[in-house]
Amino acid sequence: MTDEADKATDMGRRTLLQTAGAAVVTGLVAGTATDARAAAQDAMSSAARDEAPLGARLQGVQHLGLTVQNMERAYQFYTEVLGGTEVFRHGDFQGDGVQNTLLADQEIEANARGVNPRTIGVPDLRSGAQRLDVRFIQFDNMVLELLQYREADQPMGSAKSFAEPVEHMSPAFPRMMHICFYVRDDVDFNKFIADLEAESARRGMTQVRANRTIRVMTEADRKAAPRSANTNRVAAEPSNGWELIYCKGPEGEQLEFVKALGPVKQRFSEALAKRQQTIVR
Repeated sequence: MTDEADKATDMGRRTLLQTAGAAVVTGLVAGTATDARAAAQDAMSSAARDEAPLGARLQGVQHLGLTVQNMERAYQFYTEVLGGTEVFRHGDFQGDGVQNTLLADQEIEANARGVNPRTIGVPDLRSGAQRLDVRFIQFDNMVLELLQYREADQPMGSAKSFAEPVEHMSPAFPRMMHICFYVRDDVDFNKFIADLEAESARRGMTQVRANRTIRVMTEADRKAAPRSANTNRVAAEPSNGWELIYCKGPEGEQLEFVKALGPVKQRFSEALAKRQQTIVR
């Protein structure tokens, strides 16, 4: 490439970054951080975007996925108890394409071990012996996807999954994940947890039990703990202002509910603003 071409390329990049940076600043002044990022992304041409760092090619997290044993039970919890809104549902997925897309790595692993894929929990969507159903649930700033792998002779929404659920799901196990819900600042957190447990129990979802901040050795002890022990309030920097509880969901999944108040809320806000200003480079 000639010196003139190099200079032209640098000038083009500089103009692009200046335009995008201006869009970010304008968005931050005029609206939300989301608006700023959208403005910055709009300022980039498709060709420039394809050469940008990987992070600059993302729009954020689209959804979290949770594989469930009982689709209707999980759906009821996330819509009727926690108030999510169904986006759409789709099901009966089967065939070679979906098998390869979702499960190729697991089939390679089974082949390397010299075992039948079913022995390590791999369904046979290829032949249609098993099927996959999904439902998407919208919350204010996050989408949750519920997935169920079932036998072909089981109806959609079945209480029976293809594979057995993993038991004793301690959050200390590597690869364990959790879903965290953001509780509004003005909500009584201790009462929220008590109401969550009561509503879940009323629906027969006995897995939904929140931990306490005091030591309990039996379920009777946990139930007898004072309501003030529901919420862990963190005072140590840099987490000061963080409030949280851990509990299991109806499928045994790990859930967290948090508030971010005061200093920790400010730290998150500042980090988001900084990201929006520097995402396009």
